Amino acid sequence: MRRALLVGINHYKKNPLKGCIPDVKRMQEVIAKHENDDPNFDCKLIVSNPDTYNITIASLKNQIHDLFNHEAEVALLYFSGHGFATDLGSYLVTQDAEKFNEGVSLSEVITMANNSNVSEVIIILDCCHSGDIGNFVALGERKALLREGVSLLTASRDTQYAMERGGYGVFTSIIYDALQGGAADILGKVNVARMYNYIDIMLDSWKQRPIFKSHVSKMIPLRNCEPKIPLEILRELPKYFDEKDGFQLSKDYLANPGKENGLTIVMAHLRAYHANGLLLPESGMTSLDECAALNKSCKLTSLGKYYKNLAISGRI
Repeated sequence: MRRALLVGINHYKKNPLKGCIPDVKRMQEVIAKHENDDPNFDCKLIVSNPDTYNITIASLKNQIHDLFNHEAEVALLYFSGHGFATDLGSYLVTQDAEKFNEGVSLSEVITMANNSNVSEVIIILDCCHSGDIGNFVALGERKALLREGVSLLTASRDTQYAMERGGYGVFTSIIYDALQGGAADILGKVNVARMYNYIDIMLDSWKQRPIFKSHVSKMIPLRNCEPKIPLEILRELPKYFDEKDGFQLSKDYLANPGKENGLTIVMAHLRAYHANGLLLPESGMTSLDECAALNKSCKLTSLGKYYKNLAISGRI
C-alpha cells in the first residue's frame, strides 16, 4: 500500500497565497495513478478553507502522525503553503499560526518520519525555508540526521523563499512535469533522485535552489511512465550485441520504399537505442544511416551495456 497526504494552504489571515490548492490537485493528478492508469498512491487531500481556518497546528500534526503510523509500504507527505524560520527552527505555517507559535516544526516532522515503521518515507515541501528539514543542530550547521528509508525534497534552502508563478508553485510545476515523464529513465520509472536532478537543472540558479537529502538502500519509483524504448525491444539487446559490443551495418539495413524486411526492423530498433543514448555510430560517422551506407558499424555505450546486462539477467 502507498499512502500520500497532500496539504495545501492558500487562506492565511496575513499574506494569503494562490497556488497551493492548485498545487495539491496537480500532485494528486500525477501520483494517484501511473501513466497507464494503474493505481499508485492512495491520496488524502487537505486544503484550506477561507471561512473556518480548518488547518491548525494540532490538526496538521495529527494528520502527519497518522500518515507515518499507518501500515504502508510507502508514505509520502507533500505540503504547499507558507514556511517560516526563527532562531529556534523552521515551520510549516498553519492557518492558526501566530508569533511564537508559528506552525508545525520541521524538527517534529522529521522526528515522526524517523520514528515511523513505514519502510519508505518521502517528504516533499514547497514552502519557504523548507531546506531546514532534517538538520540536526547538535551535529553542526546543515548536517542532517535521517534513518534509513527517509528521503526529503524541498523547494528551497533553509535561507530562501519559494516562488509562485502562473497560479502554481514554481517548484511543484517542475515536479509535475518530472512525474509526467520528464525525469523518467529509459524504463519509464521516476524516482526521487531523478526528480531532484530534473528540478536542479530547471530551477533558477540564483533565486531558489532545491535541496535533496536521502538515506536509502534502494531507490523506489514514485511513478511509472511509458518506457522510452518498449521493453520487448530493449530485451533484444543481447541478441544484437551477443558477445561483442559492436554491430556491423550495411546498405541492406536501409529501408526501400514499400519493402520493409527483417533487417529494416532491426535498423528501427537500433535507431531507438541510438536516440536514447544506448549506442553510437562508428567514430567519424554522424548517423546510423551513414554507417549503413558506408558499411560501417555502431557500438554500445556504457549505458547500452548496462541495459544489455539487465536483459541478460532477466531484470527487464
